[in-house]
Amino acid sequence: MRKTINFILNGELIELEIESHLTLLQLLRDKLELLGTKEGCGMGECGACTVLLDGKTVNSCIFPAVEVDGKNVVTIEGMTDTQGNLHPIQKAFIEYGAVQCGFCTPGMVLSAKALLDESPKPTEEEIRHGIAGNLCRCTGYIQIIQAIKAASGQ
Repeated sequence: MRKTINFILNGELIELEIESHLTLLQLLRDKLELLGTKEGCGMGECGACTVLLDGKTVNSCIFPAVEVDGKNVVTIEGMTDTQGNLHPIQKAFIEYGAVQCGFCTPGMVLSAKALLDESPKPTEEEIRHGIAGNLCRCTGYIQIIQAIKAASGQ
């Protein structure tokens, strides 16, 4: 069964007909060729597939694509400004060495954005809680926490 959906993706209105069984991850990667969103576990446990849906984090690997109809989706590709400049969170991740293999980075950056949008000056405990759904096998999280603090101006 196919369904037509309309939604905003990284600031652009999208209208397409999709199969009703697609996940948001499949829609983003396979249909729209936005490869920044990664599939890690495929079960919503690792956070590599994190995107923002109306400003809140969702695990796109388990989120039905038809559910984005009428909503606003932001992927890592939507984090740059209109001139292609990196978002301050992305700059802080680079500056603080919070990027190693990079696999978790898109989901981690989007989780950090959701956190900072909700709580512009989070405590370290709030940062840890805000990224708890994102697993990183390389950094040990210290650099990630420092980068998020720096991006918040702390």
